[in-house]
Amino acid sequence: MNITVIGTGYVGLVTGACFSEFGVQVTCVDQAQDKIELLERGEMPIYEPGLDEIVARNVRSGRLQFTIDGAEAIDRGLVIFIAVGTPSSEDGSTDLQFVEAVAREIGQRIDSYKVIVTKSTVPVGTSDKIRGWIQEELDLRGDKTRFSVASNPEFLREGAAIGDFMRPDRVVIGTDEGDDHAIAIMKDLYRPLYLNETPFVETDIHTAELSKYAANAFLATKISFINEISVLCERVGGDVQAVARAMGLDRRIGKKFLHAGPGFGGSCFPKDTRSAAFFARELGQEFSIVEASIRVNERQRMRMVDKVIFALEGEPDGKTVAILGLSFKPETDDIRESPAIFIVQSLRERGANIRAYDPAAMAAAGRLIPEMVLCKDVYEALDGADVMVIVTEWNEFRMIDLARAKEIMSEMRMVDLRNVYDVEQIAAAGFEYWGVGR
Repeated sequence: MNITVIGTGYVGLVTGACFSEFGVQVTCVDQAQDKIELLERGEMPIYEPGLDEIVARNVRSGRLQFTIDGAEAIDRGLVIFIAVGTPSSEDGSTDLQFVEAVAREIGQRIDSYKVIVTKSTVPVGTSDKIRGWIQEELDLRGDKTRFSVASNPEFLREGAAIGDFMRPDRVVIGTDEGDDHAIAIMKDLYRPLYLNETPFVETDIHTAELSKYAANAFLATKISFINEISVLCERVGGDVQAVARAMGLDRRIGKKFLHAGPGFGGSCFPKDTRSAAFFARELGQEFSIVEASIRVNERQRMRMVDKVIFALEGEPDGKTVAILGLSFKPETDDIRESPAIFIVQSLRERGANIRAYDPAAMAAAGRLIPEMVLCKDVYEALDGADVMVIVTEWNEFRMIDLARAKEIMSEMRMVDLRNVYDVEQIAAAGFEYWGVGR
């Protein structure tokens, strides 16, 4: 089977690479010539563990290719995935201009049956719009070519996307009622996962579109819930990690996403929660739980800034803060909506000097905040610092040589926003310590 993936951002690149690993012939399209040239050289525009090997292997085999020629790629593919950006506005509405442009290009080009699949995260009803845009272009041409529209949302975690695609918890496929042909093609495309007994959810398009928002909104709410519990723990002298463990052992709740910290970030949760809330308001229904989760997340970030300022005795101006971790989570270079970026910018506004280190996100963060000093490792960041702040829980931050840190820091202070360290261990090393919810 030949498929086309339009958009080589995070979702599109991972989708195309992983389908080619299944043995499918894949053409990935992007308008950015420099990105296509980068990929053809085997260089990745994003950091995702294992992705470079899969891309290189399948380019060599001839199953995966990259192009800026969208027309040719559309001609070639039986299934066309739309995986372009869907940026969010301040009010939570989703900008669909890139989706519309792709849909219209498809309508201007197709002359044989295709299945048009939305992979980008889009508001409910977007597939209807895609169908309309394609049909408008066909009507202008006087063309009667038949096509199907489907929704196949992605559930990829940055830093673990390859495993999530190859061994997913589920695959959701939404089509028009009675469109057995589209369903058969999509099931054939995902046949390797059927052999692994992956659960499949076959449903209507609106339900499929809503399922992505429902999943991400629920997970974001779990994060905000445990962060609210962390505030109560600090007030009463409790331990949020023990509370989370007690909750997580209940199989109805589960332990995942019950880790107190600086709040959620990245390209999905902030955008998707705002979009879900906006969509509900458009229907005249307040999505109260999600609206509250957004407010809690914003408040939690500010609370983390306040912790650092408190550790600096209320006077950040002129002080040096060592920030460990800039990406929104480990195993990615993504700084979009990263709590670390918010914290750095807030401390900079209050006159603090920032020395920062991250294993993958330094280049992107440096372009965004050129005033901070980017360091080659943890210890260069700690040199002369008045406080050490762990914001992202990269594994290499779990075994910092505290004796060495003590020799090079100006003050022995640690603000551990991921609760990586044991309180007694840090106290025994001579550090003042502030965690989250304990």
